[in-house]
Amino acid sequence: MMMDVVNKVVPESETRPDISHDGGDRERFAHYVQKDKITESAVTGTPVIALCGKVWVPNRDPKKFPVCPECQKIYDELMA
Repeated sequence: MMMDVVNKVVPESETRPDISHDGGDRERFAHYVQKDKITESAVTGTPVIALCGKVWVPNRDPKKFPVCPECQKIYDELMA
């Protein structure tokens, strides 16, 4: 289930996307992304950046995957 993410200022080191090749582990998860960015990506094909730093163009049903633990942790911290 995708949720809107609240904007919050975080240190720059936490906002840089991780574009390294990590063996594909992040491909196994659904990630948190701002809802408006998902819509924009669907229309334009522009990549999105998940809370965990993963950069990609969404093309799979997130309901079929477990939530990314890194995204969940960051989301929980933002909501605290």
